Amino acid sequence: MGSRRCRVFISEVPPRDHTWSFDGGHAVTATAGPAYLGDPAHVNPEEAFVASLSSCHMLTFLAIACKQKFVLDSYEDEAVGHLEKNADGKLAITRVELRPKITWGDDRKPSAEELDKMHHAAMRIVLLPTRLKPR
Repeated sequence: MGSRRCRVFISEVPPRDHTWSFDGGHAVTATAGPAYLGDPAHVNPEEAFVASLSSCHMLTFLAIACKQKFVLDSYEDEAVGHLEKNADGKLAITRVELRPKITWGDDRKPSAEELDKMHHAAMRIVLLPTRLKPR
């Protein structure tokens, strides 16, 4: 990023870009959201949070569907997170809307009730950890 003597650290606007490093050597350039002077070409923490919930829900849902012998051709989600003031008056992602679109792979498709049960089961598994509060 730079050093304390670097001009960017002396200015009123500290650098926003940084790197997330993951196991296996993957690296992603991250930044603040555009409203907070981040580069919109890079992922921001709020987007990553929403994407991680969407991804966890998808993987859990796929495992549940597979155990019930349903075959999927595709699963896409256009999840949306809502950044709002929480009960403490602080900005937080207060809700995430998952919008999965599923294409089933064979003649056996779940009923509306079965589909609803699979999604709710996946949400219970995925969303329990999000109730943690920072200390």
